Amino acid sequence: MSAHTTDSSAPPPPPAGKPRKAALAAWVGSALEYYDFFIYGSAAALVFPHVFFDPDDPATATLVSLASFGVAYAARPVGALILGHFGDRLGRRKIMVFTLILMGLSTFVIGCLPSYAQVGTAAPVLLVLMRVLQGLSAAGEQASANSMTLEHAPEDRRGYYTSFTLNGTQAGQIIATLVFIPVAALPDEQLYSWGWRIPFLLSAVVAVAGHVIRRRLEETPAFERAAANDGVAKLPLAELMRHHWADVLRVVAAALIATVSTIFSVWTLSYATSDAVGLDQEAMLWVGVLANTAALAAIPLWARLSDRIGRKPVFLTGAIGSAVMVFVHLWALTTGSYPLIFLTGIVFFGVVYSAANGIWPSLYGEMFSTRVRLSGMAIGTQIGFAVAGFAVSLAERIAGPDGEGWLGVAVFTAAVCAVTTIAVATARETHRVPTAELGLKRPPGSGRPDTAESVPA
Repeated sequence: MSAHTTDSSAPPPPPAGKPRKAALAAWVGSALEYYDFFIYGSAAALVFPHVFFDPDDPATATLVSLASFGVAYAARPVGALILGHFGDRLGRRKIMVFTLILMGLSTFVIGCLPSYAQVGTAAPVLLVLMRVLQGLSAAGEQASANSMTLEHAPEDRRGYYTSFTLNGTQAGQIIATLVFIPVAALPDEQLYSWGWRIPFLLSAVVAVAGHVIRRRLEETPAFERAAANDGVAKLPLAELMRHHWADVLRVVAAALIATVSTIFSVWTLSYATSDAVGLDQEAMLWVGVLANTAALAAIPLWARLSDRIGRKPVFLTGAIGSAVMVFVHLWALTTGSYPLIFLTGIVFFGVVYSAANGIWPSLYGEMFSTRVRLSGMAIGTQIGFAVAGFAVSLAERIAGPDGEGWLGVAVFTAAVCAVTTIAVATARETHRVPTAELGLKRPPGSGRPDTAESVPA
C-alpha cells in the first residue's frame, strides 16, 4: 500500500495505559489552566470595577470590567491560528506544555498589577494586555488536549476519554470559586487592596505543576503515524480550508453554546449580586461550586452515553434543554428563594448544559482528519467562543442599568442555543467511524476514501 493511503487503514490498538495517561494529563492540565482563566471572571464581576476602573462611574466601570473578560475571547481566534498551526506541525504535547506555562505566568502578573488609584489608566491597559495573553493560551489548550485524548482513546470510548478535558475545565472553575469565596468575604478595604491578589499569585504553582505533569506525556500514535507516512501539513490552515471549510463553519456555530457558560458563570453572578436583585455574594458563588460539582459527575455519564447512541442526540439534548432552563434559572433569581436558585442552577448548568459541554470535544474533533484536527478544533471553537465571551457585556446592555431586562437576556441565550442546535443537527454522526477514517471524504460512486490525508503536503 502506498504511503499516502496508509493512514486510512485501521490503526493498531492504543498501547495499554496510554488513554488513561492522556486523559489524566488533559484533566489535570485543564483544571489548572482554567483555574487561572475563571478566577478572572469572578474578579471581573466582583472586584475589578473597584480596583482597575474609574470609581466615580460605577455603572460604566462594571460594564467595562465585564467587557475586559471578553477581551480574552477576542484574542482566542488569533491564538487558534498560531497554536493550531504549530500543533499540527510539531505535535499536541508541545502545545499543551506551552499553553499552560503562558496561562500561569500571565495570571501571576495580573496579581502584581498596580491599581487605578496608583497609576490611572495604565492599570486597565496592563490588565487587558494580560487578559489577551490568557486568551492566546486558552485558544490552544482545549484543542491540543482534546486532540491528544481523542487520538489516544480506544475506538469505542472516544467520547468518554475526550470528556476529561471539559471535566477538568469544570474542576478548574470549582477550585477558582472555592478560592474566591473566602477572599470575597474579606472586608472591602482588605479585599480591594490585597485580598483579590491571592488567587492570581497562586497561579505560579499552576505553571510549575502543569509543566511537570505534561512534559512527561508521549505524543499520540495517530499523529506520529500520520507524520511518518504522509508527513505533517506544511500549511495546516490552507489544507483545512480546502478540505474542511464547511465543518469549520459548523464548529463555529456549534461553539456558540459556550454563551450559556459565560452567562451563567459571569453575568448571572454580577446580576444576582447587583443592587437591583441584592442576593448574597457568597451564596451565589456557592451556586457555581455546586453546579460545577454536579457537572463533574454528569459530563462523563453523558459522554459514555454518546459512545453508545451517538454524539448528536446527546449534544442536542443539552442545547435545547439549556434554551429552556435559562428562563427558569433567571426567573428563580428574581424570586429571591435560595433553595429554588440552587436547584435550578444545578439542574441548568450542572446537568442539562453538561450534555452539550461534555460532548463537544469528541463531536468537533471527529469532524477533522489527523493532519488538521488541532487547527480545525482550535479555529472553529475559538471564533465561536469569542462571540460567547462578549455575550456577557451584551447581556449587561440588554438587562439595562436597573437589571429588569433579565427576560431579554434569557431570550438572547435561547436564540444562541437555537443556532447551535441547527448546526449540530445538520452534522454527520461519527461515533462509530474508525479513528483513522475520521475526516475522510468519500466522493459519490467511489469505493475508496478521498481525503486531505491523501494529499501530499
